[in-house]
Amino acid sequence: MRPIRTCLCLLLSSVVLAACGGGSNDDGPGASGDYDARITRTEFGIPHIVADDFGSLGYGFGYAFAEDNVCVLLEDLLTIRGERARYFGRDGSYTIRASGSTANNVDSDFFWKLVATEEVVSNLRDTASREVRDATAGYAAGLNRYIRELQGGEHAGRHQACRDAAWLTEISTDDMYRRYYRLSILAGASALTSEIANVTPPLLGRSDGSDAASVDGTDPERLRRAIEAGEITPEDMPLSRPLPIGSNMYALGGETTTTGQSMLFGNPHFPWSGTERLYAAHLTIPGELDIMGSTLYGVPAILIGFNNDFAWSHTVSTAHRFTFYQLVVNPLNPMEYFYEGELRRIEEVPLEIEVLEEDGSLSTETRSLYRSHFGPMVEISAAGLPPVLGWDLLRGFTLRDANAENNRLLDQFFAWNRADSFDEFKRLHGEILGVPWVNTIATGPGAEVYYGDVTVVPNVTDEQKADCQSPIIGPLVDQLMAGLPVLRGNRAECEWQTDADAPAPGIFGPANLPTLERSDWVHNCNDSYWLTNPAEPLTGFDRIIGDENAERTLRTRLCILQIQDRLAGSDGLNGNRFSFEQLKDVTVSSQIYSARLARDAVLADLCDGNQPACDVIANWDGTGSPDSRGAHLWREFWREASGANNLWQTPFSNEDPVNTPRDLNTGALGVGRALGDAVDRIEGLGIALDAPLGELQVSGVNDADGAAIPVPGGEQFEGAFTIAGSGTLSENGYPVTFGNSYIHAVTWENGRVRAEGFVTYSQSTDPANPHFSDFTEAYAERAWHRFPFSRAEIAAQSIREYRISE
Repeated sequence: MRPIRTCLCLLLSSVVLAACGGGSNDDGPGASGDYDARITRTEFGIPHIVADDFGSLGYGFGYAFAEDNVCVLLEDLLTIRGERARYFGRDGSYTIRASGSTANNVDSDFFWKLVATEEVVSNLRDTASREVRDATAGYAAGLNRYIRELQGGEHAGRHQACRDAAWLTEISTDDMYRRYYRLSILAGASALTSEIANVTPPLLGRSDGSDAASVDGTDPERLRRAIEAGEITPEDMPLSRPLPIGSNMYALGGETTTTGQSMLFGNPHFPWSGTERLYAAHLTIPGELDIMGSTLYGVPAILIGFNNDFAWSHTVSTAHRFTFYQLVVNPLNPMEYFYEGELRRIEEVPLEIEVLEEDGSLSTETRSLYRSHFGPMVEISAAGLPPVLGWDLLRGFTLRDANAENNRLLDQFFAWNRADSFDEFKRLHGEILGVPWVNTIATGPGAEVYYGDVTVVPNVTDEQKADCQSPIIGPLVDQLMAGLPVLRGNRAECEWQTDADAPAPGIFGPANLPTLERSDWVHNCNDSYWLTNPAEPLTGFDRIIGDENAERTLRTRLCILQIQDRLAGSDGLNGNRFSFEQLKDVTVSSQIYSARLARDAVLADLCDGNQPACDVIANWDGTGSPDSRGAHLWREFWREASGANNLWQTPFSNEDPVNTPRDLNTGALGVGRALGDAVDRIEGLGIALDAPLGELQVSGVNDADGAAIPVPGGEQFEGAFTIAGSGTLSENGYPVTFGNSYIHAVTWENGRVRAEGFVTYSQSTDPANPHFSDFTEAYAERAWHRFPFSRAEIAAQSIREYRISE
């Protein structure tokens, strides 16, 4: 139940907005202008925006979003304009939390100046559909209206993080397209910001006038030895693993549910701060569009959603979105490379940024960066060793990013938002093929269930990789960044291929990408497409898309087992199908799969000298629930133990991929001492071994009147399904800054959609906003919220109505 204090805040907020011209149930100023939108806020601050055209819809969306999160979005927009150092100085940094990439402000500015060019912006704008262009312009106008109101002194007490900042400035529509571009290349070039921003060509002469070449390039033999000795591992490399963001999702057909009606569950695991937070909204143009769900900050479309006709969700795909190319450098002039026997010039791109100095003055800094016809030049180093990929007088490395060429992203989601049926949704998936880096599942009322990794993937077949991979560097990089090709950059036959059904050159078409339709169930929990449903493994796809016949993560195995156990009736719940309530319960039950696999062995073999700890583990309920006692002890034990060699006695088997590997090897080096090490560390922090997890694992981004909000869940590495990411235990416990974000469970009843869920970190990043922590409090109690979709449901939950026009 929402606290009374929140209701009072909402009432006061409504009165204030009416006084400021937004209006409460009135036409507001300029009702006959270009934009006119009606907004109803329902419980937890969810905006339901109704307009007669896409421009007005975007305008209302931009204004409503700005009310909640203007500072966070504006900081990101100035960053991708290449102005971060101008406002925050040279000493700060910028992290794209969704990719794990961090760059200092200066490097960040030069990177974005290089890649987010006017040419990129104009291509995205000019090729977008009319609906995208109108909504984008409207969104910017709505955001700007709110910025002007802040600058004029309205909305007292709100947005203290930026209301008086020099960077609180109106945005352009070009800023919006840069935002779309940044999202497109999240799994590609932007994860290599520093590696692109610090590329320097080898010098043919030194500053002292000597002729010796200054070269610090790739040494293949040194790299080989470093890999063999473990001096450099995949953990040292950018993008060596899937993106740090993730998700869980299920689609259940009618034969697996108690109602005979299909159901869907979606649960992205995204950062709890920054612009990769998700924001819940409902968008309506009568007779043309009626869609609800969530979107990333600054995007005027629903990216994960539902309506009366279909529902869908996404998880991060394992496919690679770019490839490296090894250039054969002209040793007499390293600014040239050979291509088909002819020399091509490496383009030097002079760039200029402004930097705020410590004395408050602005200085100008220049730098040249470089690109080939494939894309930007790149240098990658790791573990303090000579470059893995470096530029010398023999070779240089460049990358081509398929999503840097993807101008269909927003068209994809706008078309989905407007789709009339589940069948149309599926058709549009492959027809537009604009999804950049996520798997999709979907279903509709009475429909089968659908999965597709129909995404933008470089068209590099296994055969082409075998023919074109760099013969020395390629296999070494493959050990560090599995499946990522390093192709020969001197041969035209090594350019990406194009399928006949692909909507753009250089990518796979839908016929060569994994899809599956079934009547029972499909899932994805961030491993590849292979075991979407173990009864029908998907095989025969090229390695760049994902791995097959390979060990799955603990989380994926638990994802599958939760469905299999429910359908077998072996999970302790009633029956052997999913009711809607059981679907909700299972998906937030916070099970820890490593405990299911290994707790008995720990209690049997490792309790000598660890009896108090073993008593706690024996009495622990095996979950990451806030009231669980011992969850932190198991987590810290497993953090130490899971890295041991020969961890399992029964190895992975293709014959039983869901249940292997298994049987903890308690005699493995590292496992035996892990429990004692965990106890020492916890007690050294002054934390009780049997402390309730809810006292330790709390929101790291919001609170309720200064009170910590417990967060359920666990970490990916321990086999949690409900994710609460915080890092290693400290004296501050586990402050959660990553994990479950937007959650929805969807079904249909009597021809109408029923959807329930959460925005785990709440709708607003502004501490003065009444919706800064209310949804987080509900999530702490696992009190599912019914998302109001029909007019009657919206009216019943309405807490504020207003109209904005200009």
